[in-house]
Amino acid sequence: MKAVIQRVSKASVGIDGNSVAEINQGLLILLGIGNDDGEEDSTWLSKKIAQLRIFNDHDGLPNLSLQEVNGEVIVVSQFTLHAKTKKGNRPSYIRAARPEQAIPLYEHFKASLGELISTEVQSGEFGANMQVSLVNDGPLTILIDTKNKD
Repeated sequence: MKAVIQRVSKASVGIDGNSVAEINQGLLILLGIGNDDGEEDSTWLSKKIAQLRIFNDHDGLPNLSLQEVNGEVIVVSQFTLHAKTKKGNRPSYIRAARPEQAIPLYEHFKASLGELISTEVQSGEFGANMQVSLVNDGPLTILIDTKNKD
């Protein structure tokens, strides 16, 4: 799994002009599920994100986790994180999981993360054309790949 984690002061997701998710302080997580991902990736990633100390303490230092600041979360499915761009100009998404594999893992990730934090995990709609808006706080953006845990 690949995740782009953005610390936000606000974020929202719209579909066909309707708001489906909206948060203030917290994280916007773009989640790409690959065809070689499983529940162990989902569980590891949700725990890693919940424990990341990327929110500022009273001294302005990033020492606090999502849980400690009572932060909110929006998770957005993003198969394009698995784009292959080596050849030509048209990205290939052959490494992205098919919906029958990806949807259960997407739901598992949201449920796993929800068990670790005190706020509801909001989300976009899997496979929908979404309009994502955010105010990146910092800016602070982190990339995590469960296949490359550096």
